[in-house]
Amino acid sequence: MKTSIALNQENLAIMPPNVSKPSYNRDKVKTSIVHIGVGNFHRSHEAYYTNELMERYGVLDCGICGVGLLDYDRRIYNILKDQDGLYTLVTKELDGSLSAKVIGSIVEFLFAPENPIAVIEKMANPDIKIISLTITEGGYNLNEATGEFDFSNPVIVEDMKNPMSPKTVFGYLAQAMKLRMQRGFPGCTIQSCDNIQGNGNVAKKSLLNYVEKAEPELVEWIEENVSFPNAMVDRITPVTVATDITKLQEEFLIDDQWPVVCEPFIQWVIEDKFAAGRPAWEKVGAQFVENVVPFENMKLRLLNAGHSVLGMLGALHGYNTIDEAARDEDFKVFLRAFMDEEASPTLGDLGGIDLEKYKDSLIERFQNIYIKDLISRICLESSAKFPIFLLPTVKAQLENGGNFGRAAFVVAAWCKYNDGVDENGNTYTIEDAISNELIRAAALSHQEPIRFLEIDTVFGNLKANKTFVDAFLKSLKMLRSKKVKACVQEMNGVLA
Repeated sequence: MKTSIALNQENLAIMPPNVSKPSYNRDKVKTSIVHIGVGNFHRSHEAYYTNELMERYGVLDCGICGVGLLDYDRRIYNILKDQDGLYTLVTKELDGSLSAKVIGSIVEFLFAPENPIAVIEKMANPDIKIISLTITEGGYNLNEATGEFDFSNPVIVEDMKNPMSPKTVFGYLAQAMKLRMQRGFPGCTIQSCDNIQGNGNVAKKSLLNYVEKAEPELVEWIEENVSFPNAMVDRITPVTVATDITKLQEEFLIDDQWPVVCEPFIQWVIEDKFAAGRPAWEKVGAQFVENVVPFENMKLRLLNAGHSVLGMLGALHGYNTIDEAARDEDFKVFLRAFMDEEASPTLGDLGGIDLEKYKDSLIERFQNIYIKDLISRICLESSAKFPIFLLPTVKAQLENGGNFGRAAFVVAAWCKYNDGVDENGNTYTIEDAISNELIRAAALSHQEPIRFLEIDTVFGNLKANKTFVDAFLKSLKMLRSKKVKACVQEMNGVLA
């Protein structure tokens, strides 16, 4: 058996010929992007697009400096430092074939807890044109019920008291923008790459809310010098598991401590509003548009909501991966009906987009048996996901007198999911920022079913809508009296 090769800059020259690797000179790459939150998705998406631009067009002024803000980020920091910023992107095709590409666009990495001043200075450097974010839906620190910035968050309180040793992205951004203003440097673009409706608007709102209290003299400067383009991002990127590392060693002879696996599909639609210029990502497949709303609505309410539908139903039934749930004929029929009858009518004019073809492709992508996207990943932090992915469809359909029965059923399934046990008696952990509140509300709902809808940070005033409450209560009663498959079969028959 051949020995695998440790991934680093020196060993690139001896990588096997079936591995795509950077041919550009990474020593000549100039950093102009700081990215906060170097997780798997960033590495399969923005870093991939940037690598392609470097590789195919020789554009070397768009290098990425990764930043880890949390103690949790220490592992990826250490690994990428050890591997000279290199990692392998493994694409899993629908036919099961694999391709391996070494990505070289991350040329620097800073670990904020070790040296917060270095991170602030890097973000303030005028060479940095874009600060991009993947900080998850919950990272924007907005109360779902009020839409306002949560100043009661202990880490926000700490950042206000200790501005030069921040813990949050807003603390870092505020100090970096303050230095730019004081030094007479130009502004930059803050680019959210998170799955949030109007993600640029959300990033702007959160930062300005924070700055209004923390550094009020900065507000006007940010409004005049910093842009926040909205964007829609899409590529299914599951958690890396041990077998992915082993497979990479066996098939490609690469010893990568944290490779990324992804599907072949990729999409990035961005409003062309950049304060200090941008890479020509359109050359490698990104789309720049005036209005991203139709694209993001389509993705959030079909793909992301579809994931939550399969995640909740699959979790209760005892499936482990999304492809298992998507290949279950009952769940597939339920999902397609949700897409067709409930989500699609809320999308409005999509221009030249072939919506039926898009939905067909989603089912196919969900069914990719080689991706093995864990249901546990899809279900974590659902309190941040449901208000963004599923509830906008409910609210739009309530307003228009349309169907929302399947969405209400999924909300009821989420309530039952928070009991922490599937129908086979297997227990699982509720991983959510408000897990205690969810578990308590689900427990109370056995006696008073409406208690789950009283989580205002998630549901707002939906508990006051009798039509929705009745549909939710009916679904929860059904789910608590028989198995989810039987319920779905009944829903497929009743609502067909």
